[in-house]
Amino acid sequence: MAIYFIDSSALVKRYISEVGSTWVLGLFDPTLNNEVFIAAITGVEIIAAITRRSRSGSISIADARLICNQFKTDLQKDYQIVEITEAIINLGMVLSETYGLRGYDAIQLAAGCAINTICIANGLPPMIFVSADNELNGAVVSEGLTIENPNNHP
Repeated sequence: MAIYFIDSSALVKRYISEVGSTWVLGLFDPTLNNEVFIAAITGVEIIAAITRRSRSGSISIADARLICNQFKTDLQKDYQIVEITEAIINLGMVLSETYGLRGYDAIQLAAGCAINTICIANGLPPMIFVSADNELNGAVVSEGLTIENPNNHP
């Protein structure tokens, strides 16, 4: 069992076939019994990414609807949702200022840091932050977290 925090740039690969999709799908193998955390904002980001793809024509509107519905189902059963608290927002502001991150990326990192702190405090192994965003990944490493980029697993 491993504990993962997956940002939207990586999680979208579970729903849209891209480089790294097979690796991301493997994280959900039930025999591995992995715990997967996502920030509450990830739902908005995933739905936006899917619908943008349909508007650009890379997937059909019908497929986008099916994928969005599948994601909403998975949201209820496959993910531990990290609520965005005042502490996460405050840390996100610091991280954005420190690393020049976009707003939602800073919140993703702040939420991941919060989960990692809880893991360590409870004697669990450090969580693994999963992201396909190189800029965010640099900040993740600077914060001392373990990073996996699904793009490195074609």
